[in-house]
Amino acid sequence: MTGLAQQLAELMIMPPAQLRSLWRDTYRSPAPDVGPDLLRRGIANRLQGRVHGSLTGASKREIDRLRKRVERTGKAGHMHAISLKTGTRLVRSWNDKSYHVLVCDDGFEFKGRHYESLSHIAREITGAHWSGPRFFGLKKSSDFKPKAPTNV
Repeated sequence: MTGLAQQLAELMIMPPAQLRSLWRDTYRSPAPDVGPDLLRRGIANRLQGRVHGSLTGASKREIDRLRKRVERTGKAGHMHAISLKTGTRLVRSWNDKSYHVLVCDDGFEFKGRHYESLSHIAREITGAHWSGPRFFGLKKSSDFKPKAPTNV
């Protein structure tokens, strides 16, 4: 059994007091007021992260963004959410003028200003409400076509 596997196996039989002590040693802070199962999971996550690497900064930011959305709306988001890499440049021509938007870690940059939403940028460009992802060609318009009523 590897060192990590041995540590994880030991976590499963550790009493709560010992888990709290190990949490303090692992996280350098007092253990939260949660049950032993969550303490085990938190410690196991940290141990695995040390061996295999932890989440990237982008993944942590996405989790934080989703957490905030859940707190605000009760929903985490769409299954088909658009994911753009930081540093990507979006280009859109509108009324014979070219517009450039830079994708940042925490939103978008347009004309030297920071925006959280592509829709706000699309509105600034057009003066009308647009879906930002649709305006920049990241989403197609709905292919929904209502069926004609059938005679029964």
